[in-house]
Amino acid sequence: MELTLIAVIVTALFFDFTNGFHDTANSIATSVSTHALSPRMAVLSSAILNFVGAFFFFAVAATIAKGIVNPAAITLKVVLAGLVGAITWNLITWYLAIPSSSSHALVGGIIGSSVAATGGFAVVNWQGLKEKVLVPSLAAPVAGLIGAAALMTVILWLIRKRAPAPVNRIFRRLQLLSGGFVAFTHGTNDAQKTMGVIALALIVSGHLAAEPFTVPLWVKASSATAMALGTYAGGWRIIRTLGQRIAKLEPPQGFAAQTSTAVMLWLTARAGYPVSTTYVISGSVLGAGASTRLSAVRWGVAGNILVAWIITIPCAGLVGAAMEYVTRLPGGVLYVFLLTAGIAGLAFTGRTIEARRYRVASAPAPS
Repeated sequence: MELTLIAVIVTALFFDFTNGFHDTANSIATSVSTHALSPRMAVLSSAILNFVGAFFFFAVAATIAKGIVNPAAITLKVVLAGLVGAITWNLITWYLAIPSSSSHALVGGIIGSSVAATGGFAVVNWQGLKEKVLVPSLAAPVAGLIGAAALMTVILWLIRKRAPAPVNRIFRRLQLLSGGFVAFTHGTNDAQKTMGVIALALIVSGHLAAEPFTVPLWVKASSATAMALGTYAGGWRIIRTLGQRIAKLEPPQGFAAQTSTAVMLWLTARAGYPVSTTYVISGSVLGAGASTRLSAVRWGVAGNILVAWIITIPCAGLVGAAMEYVTRLPGGVLYVFLLTAGIAGLAFTGRTIEARRYRVASAPAPS
């Protein structure tokens, strides 16, 4: 039992790490693409603010721990398998540079492993899934899009008679605030999900009471640290997708997208909705980009992201279910743990090789 619990906690923190580098783009892509911050400073400031934000609000952690599946019907092996499902999908979409939802990957993985373990869908809290995850995940990006478009419309009216150069300088400075706010609210939302999973494991193993729900300090600190380290590691492929491929943003648009995103994340974290920061920032970037002209948005890329939104929960669920079956084998927990390490190793190795090829291809020819 104790070894399995340790495996779950380590895997959960690794998920938190992948969540950090997978979602780094959420808070810094627009700042980097508009040259408001250098990539290094953007990542560093984002990591620090993610860490600080993780210690605010814990309603999202309660939703993950008790609001999606029935804790009484699952085991530590189920939690471990669900985490592996989420990590696997995170790494696949990170490698393919698709800004998918780490939140939905986690929810899908836990649901898939729970259903496989119990042999039915009765373990799923459908009401909680609908009200806390599905509806907010649809509403938040739309609200972000509308908010960014509305704010950008106001900004365009205010700057209509001003020269572009001084306007861009002003909004690059403002992006230091708006980007920092996004990083902070990202911590208030996403780090809580890992806290919720670890709390769920502690409840299942009898180390933590289900009522009243609390998150131990060591869980808060370790989750915040893993998120910050993952953020600092960076997710440069997804940064390019969000910052350049969806829409070419100028500093005023970047400020509008970041501000709209941060407000939505602040409100959903307080309400306990584990929404996807990726989805919200994507919607906000679309809204800010389309506010000037619809042709500024590369709708084909946006469509690919939409497909990822749709398939994330079922795909992560299928992997989680498969991993649950593996845990039933003799030594299954060890197999799952090693498989996770192998998947991560392949993803990072492939990404490193590709990065080296890119640097060689981009290097200037010798004179």
